[in-house]
Amino acid sequence: MVGLDTSGIDIEFLLGITNPNPFDLSLLGYTFELQVLALPLTTGGNQETILFPAGKETGLRLPVRLKFADLLKIVNRSPDPDKIPYQLNTMLRLKTPLGEMSVPVEKNALLNIPEQYRPAAFTNRLRDALRGIR
Repeated sequence: MVGLDTSGIDIEFLLGITNPNPFDLSLLGYTFELQVLALPLTTGGNQETILFPAGKETGLRLPVRLKFADLLKIVNRSPDPDKIPYQLNTMLRLKTPLGEMSVPVEKNALLNIPEQYRPAAFTNRLRDALRGIR
């Protein structure tokens, strides 16, 4: 989680991309689709050049904006805040010595929401603030 305001949250997925080849690759752009609890949440992409050196892992940050209205759909399903399943599908457009190619990348994992960002934490803070007003 990298940001929070009245309309939603900003999160970043850090993808570790390993180039096992004996030659460098260049990322020319990417697209992505994010699903949480099998609900399509957001899509996006970027035209950005990043070098993937031969034989090394490079981090790629995927910025994602989630609206609170969409997050309410997730909360209504009453997920365990320690184990929220998500699926991230990306398509990487790469420049290789053989020309341009598209490589699909899929990540299925569980998201653990930090306690301070869970809905119960917000309602507890609001309740405590209202007690102070009385």
